[in-house]
Amino acid sequence: MASLNLQAIEINRNSFRALRDDVIVEDMEFGERKLSSGIIMLSDDGKGYGIRPRWGKVWATGPENEDVSIGQWICVDHGRWGRGYKVVDELGETTIRKVDPKDILLVSDEDPQSDDSMSDAVHINKGTMGPGSKFYQGE
Repeated sequence: MASLNLQAIEINRNSFRALRDDVIVEDMEFGERKLSSGIIMLSDDGKGYGIRPRWGKVWATGPENEDVSIGQWICVDHGRWGRGYKVVDELGETTIRKVDPKDILLVSDEDPQSDDSMSDAVHINKGTMGPGSKFYQGE
């Protein structure tokens, strides 16, 4: 049986480029988050309620991409990124992922990680939307 090599790949950031209009990102957050109010939100990765867009920092772009630049932050639609690959470059170790450019929702020149508006904290009260509710009856 073949073994997996989970070591980071050494790469030169300046000689790496994405193909066509592809975008490569780093710094996507999947673990526990702390909101500006101090509330700690546990990791939601792989859970049904963890379905939300995520921010990533553009690490490389393809020659045909005209929408984003290296160093910008992009918000990507849920699940529209590839599996992460650990790489080591002159700045240290990071995890990079391929993003489909058509699934980029927002672009920012500043780190938006403190943006609490991207929370998935939505409460659904199942008792208020049934056939007997005023919403169901169009009121």
